[in-house]
Amino acid sequence: MVSMGLDTEQASFVARRQEMVRAQLRARGVTDVRVLDVMESVPRHEFVAAGYHEQAYEDHPVPIGEGQTLSQPFIVALMLEGLSLQAEDVVLEIGTGSGYLSALLSGLVNHVYSMERLPDLAHTAEATLARLGYLNVTVVTGDGSLGLPDKAPFDAIIVSAAAPQIPKALGEQLREGGRMVIPVGPTEAQELQLVRKEGGELVTKRVEGCRFVPLIGEEAYPPGW
Repeated sequence: MVSMGLDTEQASFVARRQEMVRAQLRARGVTDVRVLDVMESVPRHEFVAAGYHEQAYEDHPVPIGEGQTLSQPFIVALMLEGLSLQAEDVVLEIGTGSGYLSALLSGLVNHVYSMERLPDLAHTAEATLARLGYLNVTVVTGDGSLGLPDKAPFDAIIVSAAAPQIPKALGEQLREGGRMVIPVGPTEAQELQLVRKEGGELVTKRVEGCRFVPLIGEEAYPPGW
């Protein structure tokens, strides 16, 4: 009887993921098949506390502790689609959080280096990713605004916290022809920017208005912001 109950619960989460993809992503214009498939397959509820399982697939951010949030599914999909990721890519993720985006990236690219400044979040995310079998993700605790120069250059960089401007270090660590998606602007409201490195210069394009938690670091907002 217990296993039947678990099967029913898991079937419910599968149905919620399918509905999330249909109503929140496809209906709003997300068309990248690889992004849609991976968002339908990764169990988003596993990356939030049990008390938030029922909200995991709803159309809003979900708290994950330490004053941080798991971003709204549509924004996550927009960020991934904008990067035009390839299976052979090596990606730098800034802001591991609960590890959900890391898991999505794991299914899309060759390897993910994910940086998180808060040690408790980093350790929890690392354990969750390992438990669920997302093994091509390396979680690093550190200042994400400075990136990871010893692993650069990266084919793509994805930033899940808002910076006042694009951190110079991240631009330098982007491969020629590489892409970065990052929220930029004041803490009250930002714009999601898609950045491409062309001829050594960063070319930016506005994607969508958004609101993220601030990126704290040497090349972003100071601690306590």
